[in-house]
Amino acid sequence: MIENIRLSFQGIWAHKMRSFLTMLGIIIGIASIISIVSTIKGTNEQIKQNLIGAGNNVTRVQLYSTTYNSPYNMSEGVPVGLPSITPELLDQILAMDNVDAAAAYNYRQYNSDFYYGNTAISGCPVYGVDNGYFSTCGYSIKKGRLFVDNDFTLFRPVVVIDQEVARSFFQGEDPIGKTIEFNSIALVVVGVVEPDIKFEPVINSLEEYNTYMSNRRAGAIYLPYTVWPSLFAYDEPKEIAVKVSYTEAMSTVGKNVADLLNTFNTSTNVLYKAEDTLEQAKELQDLSNATNQQLVWIASISLLVGGIGVMNIMLVSVTERTREIGLKKAIGAKKSRILWQFLTEAAMLTSLGGILGVGVGIGLAELISRIAQTPVAISIPAIVFGVVFSMIIGIIFGLMPSVKAANLNPIDALRHE
Repeated sequence: MIENIRLSFQGIWAHKMRSFLTMLGIIIGIASIISIVSTIKGTNEQIKQNLIGAGNNVTRVQLYSTTYNSPYNMSEGVPVGLPSITPELLDQILAMDNVDAAAAYNYRQYNSDFYYGNTAISGCPVYGVDNGYFSTCGYSIKKGRLFVDNDFTLFRPVVVIDQEVARSFFQGEDPIGKTIEFNSIALVVVGVVEPDIKFEPVINSLEEYNTYMSNRRAGAIYLPYTVWPSLFAYDEPKEIAVKVSYTEAMSTVGKNVADLLNTFNTSTNVLYKAEDTLEQAKELQDLSNATNQQLVWIASISLLVGGIGVMNIMLVSVTERTREIGLKKAIGAKKSRILWQFLTEAAMLTSLGGILGVGVGIGLAELISRIAQTPVAISIPAIVFGVVFSMIIGIIFGLMPSVKAANLNPIDALRHE
């Protein structure tokens, strides 16, 4: 085998230009597949990152209307029959596999305006929380403080805001100690929070903007959960934020938490349901894959063309070396020896093309990434597949010329001009 490989390299090197042109079809095919697969993988990772964010792995178990299959709007009335989120129930959630932290909170999106002087914000998400919510969801204090025990026990009308609200309301002023108003109730700003991990989705189209922005929670105001009833309803049910150990477990954990809460749910029109951003990502990824797989098949055609080129050049090689084959047979070379020599040469030819194709494919993927501003994730399985598949192409398309060489009559071969 080593001798066959050495002879193969000698033959390839002796006809460098011819060998390169023969490999060109393989190089183009493998390079196309590597670049397309790497772009698909990078795009899929971008989709997942855009929907989930930069890895805080928090899934929310929300109230959904069974009538409309959408998040329940508390302005329609407080539903009855939902469980109270007790410390014991939270402990059950924390005991689940892959749950790192959990926090219960009240939530409203549709509400009256918040005011600071003549500035108003409407439709701002408002949360009724304890301090555990901030650590669970990955927020840290930027200015001022978080809530303290007396804020909860004394029902103090204080709020913590995020940076979006701070910019909208105070426009560069220090917000700490300022008072904002809601339904004629004065609320004192005691702190400003920011996410521990800052992330902005990469958006390349209007469709992506609509998809990703609908999942983005911009600008929020946080109240102590004990103050919530005085601003809204006293018996409003809570939702759950769960921090999961790793991204791929988010769907399973979210479903398990929702199932647990729904076992205590007697409401007929509202149920708990986890927001499944992984499922949304998978749907977008499947759409992306279905489109791009067509490109992979088209790129594979060039491998077929390259294989035909290998068969053609090996037939030429057999014709050129007919006398050499006849001489080898005359001194006792077996058919199998001749067959393996030419098969090895064909496999080496396409394998070299595959290796060069991998290098060109990686370079092409990086070039596409820079020009089109799209992410790329180099696929190791695609690289291995490319090299192995190119070798298989060589064996398949080199088989007929190799068999022809092995079956040559030594007397006729020696007489060949």
